Amino acid sequence: MENIQVVKQRFEIIGNDPKLNRALQKAMQVAPTDISVLVTGESGVGKESIPKIIHALSHRKHGKFIAVNCGAIPEGTIDSELFGHEKGAFTGAISTREGYFEEADGGTIFLDEVGELPLTTQVRLLRVLENGEFIKVGSSKVQKTDIRIIAATNVNMMQAIDKGKFREDLYYRLSTVEINLPPLRERGEDIHLLFRKFASDFAHKYKMPPIKLEPEAANYLMKYRWDGNIRQLRNIAEQISVLQHNRDISLSELQEYLPLHDRQVPSVIGGTKSESDFSTEREILYKVLFDMKNDLNDLKKLTLELLQHDNNQVQESNKQLIQRIYSNKPVDTADYNETRSSNSDFLQLQSNAITPITPTIHTPTFHNDEDEYEDNYLIAEAIEEEPMNLEEQEIRLIKKALERHKGKRKAAADELKISERTLYRKIKQYNL
Repeated sequence: MENIQVVKQRFEIIGNDPKLNRALQKAMQVAPTDISVLVTGESGVGKESIPKIIHALSHRKHGKFIAVNCGAIPEGTIDSELFGHEKGAFTGAISTREGYFEEADGGTIFLDEVGELPLTTQVRLLRVLENGEFIKVGSSKVQKTDIRIIAATNVNMMQAIDKGKFREDLYYRLSTVEINLPPLRERGEDIHLLFRKFASDFAHKYKMPPIKLEPEAANYLMKYRWDGNIRQLRNIAEQISVLQHNRDISLSELQEYLPLHDRQVPSVIGGTKSESDFSTEREILYKVLFDMKNDLNDLKKLTLELLQHDNNQVQESNKQLIQRIYSNKPVDTADYNETRSSNSDFLQLQSNAITPITPTIHTPTFHNDEDEYEDNYLIAEAIEEEPMNLEEQEIRLIKKALERHKGKRKAAADELKISERTLYRKIKQYNL
């Protein structure tokens, strides 16, 4: 078996990171077998190199190697692409077609982005893995294939299984051996080595001197997050090689080519938040809710005072409270009166402010002091007491309206702003 340095040279793999070396070693160990392999890692880390290494070092190296990007094939045609179809199987199937599994018989098939496969296709793939059988679309004939499957994905497969997007039994069949490639930001010194390799390649390609990084720029390069991994690093090297006249790249010049939002942003390990982050969020949420509750209580108190006392007197004594509730700037009494007069019903304005918490309460026309006192008391009671549920509140409002109008349903319905028929139905429903 070839040693790891020979494999790196043969497949142009740059780097000496221990995690990278471990991944390559596992690929070399499983290559002589027919074990199915699942390659995992972020997008752009170079997962496509592992299947090539495994195929080249296996006894199938003289057979076909077919790479299929499962995420790039439409759901409606992927079964036909993988397993083939018979003539007339669907609209447009004008002839029989061999699928990739039939075409690569005796070789290796690499299923990239396997996590994007539809569930129906996953069932077909599971059958191939279990006994090497498949059926063409539109056919009833079972065919056999001798093929090795290597899959790759950049999604969290366990999360996909939990969400019902990927079959658990298929996952365990694919991942007999799992090889994980580390993200570029975890490979330390390899970042600068890769950059120099890309710079040399592009210098040869575009027939110009290679670019070189000054020490500060090289240090910055190795601390950068690299969300796009090797693919992003290669693109940056190409941009600088083509656009930069000065071949010695300073830190400031390098930063011009790196996305601002990504610069040295701390990574979240495993894509999850720490317990302290959630604790802080809960504290902030509790504080916001507590402040809202205080504001609501102040608003109820102010509304009740406005109903029971002289409005101007209440405004003067509660100027700071009014300012805090309704505005971020100082409130002048004249301005407040102007705001009040612009509304046809000041009481309705106050009622609207608390609509999300308490139901709208109709205020009837007052005929005498006794009626006014009674209605103010009812409104205050509705504001101060929060009902157990909407049904109890509805029953109480209907009862009060009927009492005020001495059982006259039409008058009570008008006050409640509902139809007489609806009121009759409510009376019958609640047995009033």
